[in-house]
Amino acid sequence: MGADHAPDKSLSQRRRVARLILKRLTKLYPEIATALAYTDPWQLLVATVLSAQTTDENVNRVTPVLFARWPQPDDLAVASPEEVEEVIYSTGYYRQKTKSLLALAADVVDEFGGNVPRDLDAMVTLRGVGRKTASVVLAEAWGDPAIAVDTHVKRVANRLGLTGNADPGKIESDLKELYLKETWAGISMRFIQFGRDVCDARRPRCWECPLRDRCPFEPKTARPRNAP
Repeated sequence: MGADHAPDKSLSQRRRVARLILKRLTKLYPEIATALAYTDPWQLLVATVLSAQTTDENVNRVTPVLFARWPQPDDLAVASPEEVEEVIYSTGYYRQKTKSLLALAADVVDEFGGNVPRDLDAMVTLRGVGRKTASVVLAEAWGDPAIAVDTHVKRVANRLGLTGNADPGKIESDLKELYLKETWAGISMRFIQFGRDVCDARRPRCWECPLRDRCPFEPKTARPRNAP
């Protein structure tokens, strides 16, 4: 665990607090999944790569066109970069994303016979795919035990005292130590949505937070006069 944890706080105590937090978040978000539209692991993998530095809504406007023209990895692997750039332009960083997608498609075809591997270590060998992206696909497409650490998960986990680390890989390890494996797949999206709705980076809504009594984050924000 991170160095910020009190040394006298046992692992069992941290686990109890962590699981209470997840219980409350599950009550707040009983059914939750990625907002990215997809029909299979390949489409989710592509959509997740495209989602960097843009909104899910923006990605969902682009992917139907992308998959209509290049439905499978072997189609995209040989696509014209200029044509792909034109389709994904609105997602931003379109040149780099196009290079990543074409390389990713080629790797899926050449190394895995056109199928996205259902294994984290194998998936991160694909060009342009890190642990966060691979974990999203494993958890969302297959419901496999995986925890994706993005900026929201990092912020929420640190504020709640579930980790004292800044490195995403270490945060992932810390969370996996606290939670039962069968709950891993549902953690990231709940933390992400909570980070968007309540635990905002600049102005957390502490006055209405259902985790306030379990949160060591200071200073707590007060309700603004114009708050709804």
